[in-house]
Amino acid sequence: QVQLVESGGGLVQPGGSLRLSCAASGFTSSSIVMSWYRQAPGKERELVATITLPYSFTNYADSLKGRFTISRDNAKNTVYLQMNSLKPEDTAVYYCNAKWGGRTYWGQGTQVTVSS
Repeated sequence: QVQLVESGGGLVQPGGSLRLSCAASGFTSSSIVMSWYRQAPGKERELVATITLPYSFTNYADSLKGRFTISRDNAKNTVYLQMNSLKPEDTAVYYCNAKWGGRTYWGQGTQVTVSS
């Protein structure tokens, strides 16, 4: 059974940093496309960043390049999202997403709030 479990969200002041984690389990091959999405109140869910496994090709939303970094730890089956220089407009629920075997899987989401 595939599971994605996010962690690392919370309250942070503008200009601060957070690192989100997505622990993945249940995959039986290493060819997976992992992504982070976010959804702010009243807005549609949007793609933040993508990393392909096992080769670690990455892609980012243009507006987030330079502030956010997606990475993975194969040994821990975990994908990370390092978020720096956070702004109030980054406030959203962040979701981990995996595309594997023709199916799409979602985590439960983790809340990130950027506020002073």
